[in-house]
Amino acid sequence: MRVYSIPMRTRFRGVTRREGVLIHGPAGWGEFSPFPDYGAKECARWLAAAREAAYDGWPPPRRGHVAVNATIPAVSPERAHALTKASGCATAKVKVAERGQRDGDDLARVEAVRDALGPAGRLRVDVNGAWDVEHAVAMINALRRFDLEYVEQPCATLAELARVRRRVDVPVAADESIRRAEDPLRVRAAAAADVAVLKVQPLGGVRAALRVAEACGLPVVVSSAVETSVGLAAGLALAAALPELPYACGLATLSLLEGDVAADPLIPSGGVIEVRRPRLDEAALAAYEVSASPAGAAWRRRVADAQALMDAPPVIGVTR
Repeated sequence: MRVYSIPMRTRFRGVTRREGVLIHGPAGWGEFSPFPDYGAKECARWLAAAREAAYDGWPPPRRGHVAVNATIPAVSPERAHALTKASGCATAKVKVAERGQRDGDDLARVEAVRDALGPAGRLRVDVNGAWDVEHAVAMINALRRFDLEYVEQPCATLAELARVRRRVDVPVAADESIRRAEDPLRVRAAAAADVAVLKVQPLGGVRAALRVAEACGLPVVVSSAVETSVGLAAGLALAAALPELPYACGLATLSLLEGDVAADPLIPSGGVIEVRRPRLDEAALAAYEVSASPAGAAWRRRVADAQALMDAPPVIGVTR
């Protein structure tokens, strides 16, 4: 086990450093990087994903490249325009509803990204469940002029998503509402979404996510949890294994980090990422490794607590 801590280029979900654990096994490296607010029960799924990567490997791919979207944080319109241009992607996802910002800030940012993409580019926004129903309907109608591909998680609950979906003509995507194996059935039963956003770590691995996709019965967008290239490789494996992949995926997030741990980082070229498994670079990891620090000890405890909830052999070298 190796513990890393990498600064973020821009504050994201209240996080300024991305931290996690890299676990090595016979199949390669896996990543365990749940966010700080996740408890042991949720973390057990993240650990299952890391174990799958390290010990089992992934299903064979159906495609060799995956189209990806640029992820634009809640930055100024000028910065959003520059980031979109620099990404080389034909699709962009814009973060909106950042705490402390106004609706006008969101509208200006989305307008700047639309300008950078041009009329042929695809544009989506991510609300992270921050709006209530009335606010969501008003903002989605205000954003319609920018030709949105979809709006991601405009409200927090399934009931709210369903109410918004009935009142707008922009497709609704569910992200935070899909975190467990039983969630897709609830999303479908509630008629709450047109698109399912799936992340490998929160769902317990590539195979578990494939089962979720099948149960969901909705078009799927694979997204990252802002991992290093080690974790992103699992997202690519899921995207590559899906029978159909109609949307660009949210896997071009390495640019949100100041560095990486791979010798050949998973960065897009021409709006796509090659499906491959990068090599861990000891020199790169050394710049961000905190295994011997108090932070490293805290992460080993998180692994041990998650492991205690799993019916699986323990990760070598982990004690509570």
